[in-house]
Amino acid sequence: MTHTPTNPDTPFTGSTPSDADRDAQAIANDVVARVLARAGTARAEGGTVHTDHDGDQLDLEERSALRRVVGLSTELEDVTEVEYRQLRLEKVVLVGLYSGGEAAAAEAEVSLRELAALAETAGSQVLDGLLQRRQKPDPGTYLGSGKAAELADVVAAVGADTVIADTELAPSQRRALEDIVKVKVVDRTALILDIFAQHAKSREGKAQVELAQLEYLLPRLRGWGESMSRQAGGQVGSAGAGMGSRGPGETKIELDRRRIRNRMAKLRREIAAMAPARVTKRLERKRHSIPNVAIAGYTNAGKSSLLNALTDAGVLVENALFATLDPTVRRARTDDGRVYTLADTVGFVRHLPHQLVEAFRSTLEEVADAALLLHVVDASHPDPEGQIAAVREVLSEIPGVEDVPEVVVLNKADVADPAVVGRIQRRERRTVVVSAHTGEGIAELKALIADELPRPDVEIDVVVPYSRGDLVHRVHEAGEIDAEEHLADGTRLRGRVDPSLAAELERAAV
Repeated sequence: MTHTPTNPDTPFTGSTPSDADRDAQAIANDVVARVLARAGTARAEGGTVHTDHDGDQLDLEERSALRRVVGLSTELEDVTEVEYRQLRLEKVVLVGLYSGGEAAAAEAEVSLRELAALAETAGSQVLDGLLQRRQKPDPGTYLGSGKAAELADVVAAVGADTVIADTELAPSQRRALEDIVKVKVVDRTALILDIFAQHAKSREGKAQVELAQLEYLLPRLRGWGESMSRQAGGQVGSAGAGMGSRGPGETKIELDRRRIRNRMAKLRREIAAMAPARVTKRLERKRHSIPNVAIAGYTNAGKSSLLNALTDAGVLVENALFATLDPTVRRARTDDGRVYTLADTVGFVRHLPHQLVEAFRSTLEEVADAALLLHVVDASHPDPEGQIAAVREVLSEIPGVEDVPEVVVLNKADVADPAVVGRIQRRERRTVVVSAHTGEGIAELKALIADELPRPDVEIDVVVPYSRGDLVHRVHEAGEIDAEEHLADGTRLRGRVDPSLAAELERAAV
């Protein structure tokens, strides 16, 4: 006589759950317990500590005012009969899968901890979590039927109003899981898009986020039965309904899809129209021979803090994921007087939604035009190598980035494990260890940037008329001057400049 497994998700073996199954459950429970122990601190663990380089942080008060208030719904009533999935993340339960083994469980813990940080950044409170060992997601409900029923019990017990899955769910999976747990189900992609929508400030940033949201929404529109129908048909049955009642033959959901596609096309045109302004600025920098240094890296790795430490830019610094969305470009100067720019880009994350990569492609192209890439890594993170791989995966989709020299900047050295720092230094070809908070290593990083920036290589010995002081200024900004002498006819300059400036100097020379 055979026995049916007590857990429907356990493969049928003809016996009750094995010791291995019980061990897997114990591992999953331990992972969830550790994640929940840190919940509530993932977004602002230790608080956000600012330095003198960060300035007044005037944007921080405005950002704090956007935090959602527990008990205050931000979900708009559905007035269009289409489920637009406005997020109301207040009290949430996290759910994830791992394929088996301690290494997979450790990877799942890092991912689930990051999901908790994302949820808290979006303004929610993490109440509980569930982790299941499963070789691949259930095509119907993501979790198996038994674990989904267990999730429903957890949701009811803790009073959660949202479940967040640590993956991107298919529309059918999300709907099926919602039918079981009886609360809203949100996936990792929707959560990231929600954070981006909260934090975008510039016109271009808002347009890019809206485009990504609509691309995510389009296949997930959900109708409400016959109320969706807008078809009248040829011979209408009701009296007096004949001519003028025959509609376009589209249901309401089809009309909404068409509106969304039209809106997406308009947003793409707007984003394309904004691109020339950034291209013009890049060309202007090239014309004046001002090299660009791009700062890229995982979200919350300390990119904005590093920018402030290098330039005193005073940009927003917050211990939260995706605090910076709009790219910031600031001028800096090497110790020998050469001018360059530093560009802070949007942070990356594991499984960054492809909709966002596409929408922000024009912004990320700043990296491809850089003379140097500073790849900032949080050396205190539990899995810094995983973060490095995630960033490089996204950057590989941007043409031209592979030709940009890269330096791995190991940030937060003041709280990092020296053994981890040493391990990364052995793996990576070029690294520099810094702490944007304490200032450790900043001088070395500035020296490295100065060494890596292209140097002018055309020798000049010209007399520039006093009426062309602009050219003298450009030589001071972008060239290297060995000698400067004021003569009756103009300013004599000896040194090195780039070829285009050398040509202009020759044309203007006395």
